[in-house]
Amino acid sequence: MSIGNSPEDDHPSDDRPAEDSPAADRPADDRPSVGHVLRQARVDAGLTVDEISTSTRVRIPIVHAIEQDDFSRCGGDVYARGHIRTLARAVGIDPAPLIAQYDEGHGGRPPAPTPAAPLFEAERIRSDPRRPNWTAAMVAAIVAVIAFVGYTAFSGDDDSGGGQQVAEGSTPSKPAPKPATSKPADPKPDPSDSAIAGVPRDKVTVKVDAADGRSWISVKDHNGRLLYDGLLKQGETKTFQDKKKIDLVLGDAGAIRLFVNGKQVENEFEPGQVERLSYTKGDPEVG
Repeated sequence: MSIGNSPEDDHPSDDRPAEDSPAADRPADDRPSVGHVLRQARVDAGLTVDEISTSTRVRIPIVHAIEQDDFSRCGGDVYARGHIRTLARAVGIDPAPLIAQYDEGHGGRPPAPTPAAPLFEAERIRSDPRRPNWTAAMVAAIVAVIAFVGYTAFSGDDDSGGGQQVAEGSTPSKPAPKPATSKPADPKPDPSDSAIAGVPRDKVTVKVDAADGRSWISVKDHNGRLLYDGLLKQGETKTFQDKKKIDLVLGDAGAIRLFVNGKQVENEFEPGQVERLSYTKGDPEVG
């Protein structure tokens, strides 16, 4: 075993096969060089240099140079290690021993740089005593305001007592219904009252008054078009007009008072009774 290489050995002659050419970075042991291992693995895999270059995107001249243990074309140790790893995986061998052998022949692998992420993470987590934490202060202020508003609301509910219950039980826009009398008497005149007082003779006008309770009603004109379908609450009134006929369906006829063409319809409907009624331009008549 030779101890060292002479200057002439650094430049192998062209007449020797490439496999027998000593590499400048080959360690003085019996292991085959990195380039020799890669070349032999490629040959054993039945692959050409062109095929390896196509699959790894490593240029053909660089593949030839690496297989001859010439890493000067790689552009540095980092790129050389990357090419060795890529070519080794392409021919189906473990790249780790080859990279370790390369590092032995090139002064060892430089220390890995400290990852930047942990440093930035530490800086992000560490609080700066000179800068106030405005986010925490804002959250605390919002929580305090919500707590104060909630306490005030609950305190107000306790102090007001029955006053609020009376307010909730009453409807400001609708007066409380009065006991039924022989004459319709609305505490608050509805805008449609004036229309009933002077109803046109060429139309049929029907006013529905939920004086004694609430009731579902459905109203259609002479063409069957739906004019209203819904719940009429106690104290509410609705007025409808058509040039020929108004059809009514009352879900609780006992709670309803009817005014047809300005006249009250005197019908004794039972509570909960469903009635289907039709009115025309003549005097009030149940259809």
